[in-house]
Amino acid sequence: MLDRTSVLTLSCPDRPGIVAAVSTLLFEAGCNILDAQQYDDTETGRFFMRVVFVRLDGAQPQEAIAAGIEALAQRFSMTINLSERAKKKRVLLLVSKFDHCLVDLIYRWRIGELPMEIAAIVSNHERAAIASTDIGDLPFHHLPVTRQTKMEQEAEIWRIVQESKTDLVVLARYMQILSDGLSAKLAGRCINIHHSFLPGFKGAKPYHQAHERGVKLIGATAHYVTPDLDEGPIIEQDVERISHRDTPDDLVRKGRDIERRVLARAVSHHLEDRIVLNGKKTVVFTD
Repeated sequence: MLDRTSVLTLSCPDRPGIVAAVSTLLFEAGCNILDAQQYDDTETGRFFMRVVFVRLDGAQPQEAIAAGIEALAQRFSMTINLSERAKKKRVLLLVSKFDHCLVDLIYRWRIGELPMEIAAIVSNHERAAIASTDIGDLPFHHLPVTRQTKMEQEAEIWRIVQESKTDLVVLARYMQILSDGLSAKLAGRCINIHHSFLPGFKGAKPYHQAHERGVKLIGATAHYVTPDLDEGPIIEQDVERISHRDTPDDLVRKGRDIERRVLARAVSHHLEDRIVLNGKKTVVFTD
């Protein structure tokens, strides 16, 4: 049976009548609202909303509903996104040698937990570097990079993004910094994962540095990529307590677990259209 469910997310200057206008439009179009969440940011004066609705028998065509929403967007100065659940987003996975996040995302995809299509996997290392990862028949692109070839390598990544009709790029422990140009092209559709709760431990072996300082919490952050390194809008975070008994290897092991689950949740939120950008922040409508 064809899934007639759609998801509408919007943001706009706050004013009376927004919820009424959206719900009235959907009702008159022959739709039933399955879920609705809203948030009023009193600091910025902006309103955010996520609506899940289904077209009932005899409803207007999706194109007519989309046109009605566009007219509503002009009336209220809305930034909108309307997607159909039947159309899965296409995801490009970028990875280096650390493949724990890649393995986790592929597993969740295979069991149907992440509703996506994997467009391809791109790595700056040969496939042998992740030989233990079962990527099956998924397209794999080895794109080595040096300081001298960075622009050419990123041009090839962008070509793959375009030709594969990629909707979302995920840096699944891709240990290369994207240029400002590529970051700008992927604005709002590129997610990175990194060890966020170690702000004082930059560079190599952050968990070893943390161990030497006796930290009691480690964590990870998933965020959208922007030209400002590791300062993009945050989507998801998590932490785990550690003690003096934990070795650097224990911290690395626990860190991998945090990175996996944080990245998976962030990707899931994006796939389900639960995220709305709010300047340098995000509004994430969770269950």
